[in-house]
Amino acid sequence: MAQSNFDRRRINGPEESFQPTFEDDDDETRWKPGNPRRGRGARDIRPIFLTAGLINQANGSAYIETEKTKIACAVYGPRQSKSTTYNEKGRLNVEVKFSPFSCTRRRVPIRDAEDRSVAVQIQQALVPAVRLELLPKSTIDIFITIIENDGIEGCIAAGSVAASAALADAGIEMLGLVASCSAAVVGKEIWLDPTEEEGKASSGTLILAGMPALGTITSVWQSGSMTPADGIKCMEACQERYTDIHAVIAQSLLENAQNNT
Repeated sequence: MAQSNFDRRRINGPEESFQPTFEDDDDETRWKPGNPRRGRGARDIRPIFLTAGLINQANGSAYIETEKTKIACAVYGPRQSKSTTYNEKGRLNVEVKFSPFSCTRRRVPIRDAEDRSVAVQIQQALVPAVRLELLPKSTIDIFITIIENDGIEGCIAAGSVAASAALADAGIEMLGLVASCSAAVVGKEIWLDPTEEEGKASSGTLILAGMPALGTITSVWQSGSMTPADGIKCMEACQERYTDIHAVIAQSLLENAQNNT
């Protein structure tokens, strides 16, 4: 019987392989600035797929996918703080990392200003909801990996939702689940959950985070140019929609709890 030439020193690829597909910049079906929104209405958001308890090694975890935005989140803690000073309240740390292949142009695998900016916004959205006063001299570490990016506003909103689900999955006491939604002013319309192309074509964007169960807003982040009236319209539109997002989070946690029993 002839011996095979299988090389055990290397990781062999699959027997069948497929050529990767890339987006065509000249595709006439792609949305272009100035055209009406395609595929969904102005107040519609992208479909959300959310699952909790994905990473076994973490205390809590979640994975969220909204079409071309894909994010994985892991929570570790609470664990004793390394600081020598006593703190009456715990500390919530958020670290965001973009995968090198997450964007159209390959990113250098080094944390930059954009990573820190996204992490700060997600942390501000979550801190009011977590009962850190019950965790003196403790830290909770949240690690968010952006696998695919289709607009920074969507990454912040989806990252906040995934982190909220992961904190609940870890059994950390919270005042309520945090839901987040983004909006953009495109022409004279308010478009919810803008993609990267829609965000670039807008005059201003707004990201709203809060606890719908308590009717509380935890964070508002606005960038670009918009009138106060447009800002209020964006917040009202986000508040109407993030109640549905809250239901998605609660359903994913319920399904995960039922699967673990």
